[in-house]
Amino acid sequence: MGNRGMEDLIPLVNKLQDAFSTIGQSCNLDLPQIAVVGGQSAGKSSVLENFVGRDFLPRGSGIVTRRPLVLQLISANAEWAEFLHCKGKKFTDFDEVRQEIEAETDRITGANKGISPVPINLRVYSPHVLNLTLIDLPGITKVPVGDQPVDIEAQIRDMIMQFICRESCLILAVTPANSDLANSDALKLAKDVDPQGQRTIGVITKLDLMDEGTDARDVLENKLLPLRRGYIGVVNRSQKDIDGKKDIKAAMAAERKFFLTHPAYRHMADKMGTPCLQRVLNQQLTNHIRDTLPAFRSKLQTQLLALDKEAEEYRGYRPDDPGRKTKQLLQMVQQFSVDFEKRIEGSGDQVDTVELSGGAKINRIFHERFPFELVKMECDDKEMRREISYAIKNIHGIRTGLFTPDMAFEAIVKKQIVKIKEPCIKCVDMVIQELINTVRQCTNKLDCFPRLREETERIVTSHIRDREGKAKDQVLLLIDVQLSYINTNHEDFIGFANAQQSSKQSNKQSSAVNQVSQVIRKGWLTINNISIIKGGAKEYWFILTAESLSWFKDDEEKEKKYMLPLDNLKVRDVEKGFMSSKHAFAIFNTEQRNVYKDNRFLELACDTQDEVDSWRASLLRAGVYPERSSNVESEGGSSSSASQDNFSMDPQLERKVETIRNLVESYMAIVNKCIRDLMPKTIMHLMITNVKDFINAELLAQLYSSGDQGALMDESQEQVQRRDEVLRTHQSLKEALAIIGDISTSTISTPMPPPVNDWRGGGNRSPPTSPTGSRRMSSGQRPSPGGGRGAPPPPNRPGPLGPFNNSADSPQVPSRPNRAPPSIPSRRPPPSPTRNIPPS
Repeated sequence: MGNRGMEDLIPLVNKLQDAFSTIGQSCNLDLPQIAVVGGQSAGKSSVLENFVGRDFLPRGSGIVTRRPLVLQLISANAEWAEFLHCKGKKFTDFDEVRQEIEAETDRITGANKGISPVPINLRVYSPHVLNLTLIDLPGITKVPVGDQPVDIEAQIRDMIMQFICRESCLILAVTPANSDLANSDALKLAKDVDPQGQRTIGVITKLDLMDEGTDARDVLENKLLPLRRGYIGVVNRSQKDIDGKKDIKAAMAAERKFFLTHPAYRHMADKMGTPCLQRVLNQQLTNHIRDTLPAFRSKLQTQLLALDKEAEEYRGYRPDDPGRKTKQLLQMVQQFSVDFEKRIEGSGDQVDTVELSGGAKINRIFHERFPFELVKMECDDKEMRREISYAIKNIHGIRTGLFTPDMAFEAIVKKQIVKIKEPCIKCVDMVIQELINTVRQCTNKLDCFPRLREETERIVTSHIRDREGKAKDQVLLLIDVQLSYINTNHEDFIGFANAQQSSKQSNKQSSAVNQVSQVIRKGWLTINNISIIKGGAKEYWFILTAESLSWFKDDEEKEKKYMLPLDNLKVRDVEKGFMSSKHAFAIFNTEQRNVYKDNRFLELACDTQDEVDSWRASLLRAGVYPERSSNVESEGGSSSSASQDNFSMDPQLERKVETIRNLVESYMAIVNKCIRDLMPKTIMHLMITNVKDFINAELLAQLYSSGDQGALMDESQEQVQRRDEVLRTHQSLKEALAIIGDISTSTISTPMPPPVNDWRGGGNRSPPTSPTGSRRMSSGQRPSPGGGRGAPPPPNRPGPLGPFNNSADSPQVPSRPNRAPPSIPSRRPPPSPTRNIPPS
């Protein structure tokens, strides 16, 4: 291969990729693409071949490259080529590669100069290349020939733009030396996509074909139409050389000789030629690699830091050491105890930000779920009155009573107290389930010792189940204590006299006045039962107070959509829809009135069941009770005629019922308050605190008594693999960082050249021309001995900018543009064949 610079880069990249492969990661350097852009027969394919170092592209006059060729160079141990359209077929003879390119081009475009934007994808595998993408593009043409379309220029331009618009594409703007540089379409396209000139390199070809006495010195010295990265001159093989099988190495030697012997170029021969172009491009690749190294280094250092502590623990680790097993067992049990306590008591580390768990979940059970379950057990007002009336009548028996019987009050109160047992037992069950879940979460850290985890879960869970019976017995004892004695002398009990004077309505009004301005809850809810015609289900911001439920467009609370009074409202469950991911509940009016517009009920939805339970508990605080279950309704269904009699009670019975109802309501409020206070304390003492003490004091002893301690500390196969992987990865990360350091010190980054005025000027202003430069670039004109260079017009003399392509038709110096570009010195000795210039 002829590209020495690329071969120098290969070991560096291979070392870097080897370092990353050892840690199971890919080293995605994403090296830039290199595209050659220029007119027809400008020498683009030759420039590309020189960079690759292989002779494999079609050659000839006119438009030869008629489809984009996307050439992927892939580093491999052997050398071969393959096409995307010929999968599985390997080409080891590069003459066959050229023939296949020609055949595939003709297959799509025909043999009569047609073009196509469909690229040919060629992969070249070689030990002498980097993983690069090179793009050979069709030459820019203006006049269609053969089967070419009328808009051939626009099509080729669009085709080129698809590739060079990418920021990762280096542009080689190829212009032949025997044409006017100011008319270069390649430079025009490059300037359109790269106005800063950061990725454009000018390439001047065919320097050996210029007319005798003319040269491109001004262009190559970056004085005429300057580029930020300048120009590099190359001399490609002629068609005669190609037909004569002149290899690339011999062509480079001839090119070197040309620059060293030419009087106009020998002072800059070291900056010209294909090797220089290769050096520039390879320096660009080096710069790109160096630019990616800081990100790689930072990534590796982060991983190394994360593994340092774990690798230090594993270093010198002996799995079969009995002392190590005993020490680790103590550490594991201690860590489990600390984790369990932190999850129950709360802590600042390892905070779950996804859902409630541990102590927070138990707190919610105590103060939201349990009060909600208590209220669900309460009778509604009509049912309470009916039961009281039956109790009074049954106590009086055949006689008509004159006074309100105490026994009716006691019977109703005891019946209500018995109902409390169910929610209390349910509360214990929910706390136990959460404790067991917490134990399982804490044993996740014991995964590396499966037997230890299994035994720990079994021992602690068994202890929790043992405490369950005692906790439930104590809870039932609390209820029995309440049943054993009805304390009517309690300081909060209203008493008989006050019960007669108070009424339900006055009580409701007084409580509402106290809570009129209290906001109970805010949050997002979805209204499900909005018709599709009106927009379907929508999410709103809801605010619940003691008097109303309001919803707004958003949480800024500026645009109120509706306010629903809470009078005569109740809550009922709604089954989750088959296609719905949300959990719902409904609010309805007990008097069969519309709740919201034309809807008899309002169906509200949340993302989780916990949110539904929380909203229902909040509605209970606001006085919106749940709907009675069907089994309770069925119990009173047989006495519907008697229920009707209740509405036509005589005034005396009605006063008695109202009095007892007020007494029951007052006493049950005392009982509920007491139970709501004692339940968390009882469960905390008998369950949670006891389990924590058990883990701290007895878990280790029970683990020792459960069997062979050595077997408990046997590692899982996954843990053995994990330890080996951590140690191996830790060492590989260190080696990778060392290799990155070596690459950083063994390569040099070349700074970006400063911008040039003419390249960045932009706008519609054409770049200034140079009379001498144009004359050198023209074919057929020889400079006079004095030339235009010896007597330039005054720089401040005004004159319009003429077209770039009329230099050959206007030999008169005064009629040509007289404004010199800023980068050209005002005095410069002209190059002459007779002038002796020492080589640089």
